Amino acid sequence: MMAKSETVGFVGLGLMGHGMAKNIVEKGYPLVAFAHRNRKPLDDLITRGAEDAGSLAALGAKASVVFLCVTGSREVEAILRGPDGLGAHLAAGSVVVDCSTSDPTSTTVLAAELAARGIGFADAPLSRTPKEAWAGTLDTMVGADAAIFARIKPILDTWAGKVVHIGGVGDGHKMKLLNNFVSLGYAAIYAEALVLAAKVGIAPETFDSVIRGGRMDCGFYQTFMGYTIEGNREAHRFTLSNALKDLSYLESMADAAKLANPVGNAVKNSFALGVAASGGGPEDYVPHLVDFIAGANGTKLRPA
Repeated sequence: MMAKSETVGFVGLGLMGHGMAKNIVEKGYPLVAFAHRNRKPLDDLITRGAEDAGSLAALGAKASVVFLCVTGSREVEAILRGPDGLGAHLAAGSVVVDCSTSDPTSTTVLAAELAARGIGFADAPLSRTPKEAWAGTLDTMVGADAAIFARIKPILDTWAGKVVHIGGVGDGHKMKLLNNFVSLGYAAIYAEALVLAAKVGIAPETFDSVIRGGRMDCGFYQTFMGYTIEGNREAHRFTLSNALKDLSYLESMADAAKLANPVGNAVKNSFALGVAASGGGPEDYVPHLVDFIAGANGTKLRPA
């Protein structure tokens, strides 16, 4: 591993970001962090050796590589742009790494804006859950030129067990949308299948006894069923509203590619129904989709 000459900045200390930042500072990198509202993760990081930036301007002045881990493109744009934004305070030669699930079109525009000021950009969205973020075993798919990828790879290795260089800027976010399409497509199928099973008299436990251990079983299925079978509301802490946002980005990407994506639209509409029924609450996670699909069909499917 290279000498830890980089000072790392981190913005976005939520479910994933807190664990990622914890691993960065514990594995020897100087860390400067910024909290928008919730100071609890920041206070924890300070006990581990991190510094409180206090403002985006101060963070930009101190950090040579800045990680962003926020909801999506709208938040990333707000952080980077404007006279009080991070981009105005970063030095030439620094690098921004966007770990959010963002719109690839926005990503390439932001990268060009920063490049005009001599600032590099990489997109490194995430796969897996806050549990793996804390353990330092996330997956990440990276869009960056070869030189920037080589520079940030040692930092990525502090919190990721699997790092895949997909291609140039924006390609990581494209791959992330495809990855989420597959996983959220599974979720929509599981939810609808479980509700149909209930409607025809097959209990979730019986359904699970057939799927689990068979060819249709997978890690995502087991996490999803952690709610339906075990009643664990936090089995997969990824919100319905974030899922819908990502599927909307996927639709935009398909439109730009002039691709007919009827399955993608069906999955998006399933989550749109769930968000509408739930009100988009912050504690409504992907496995809870089954309850809202059940409600739309006049039945109930409670955790056993």
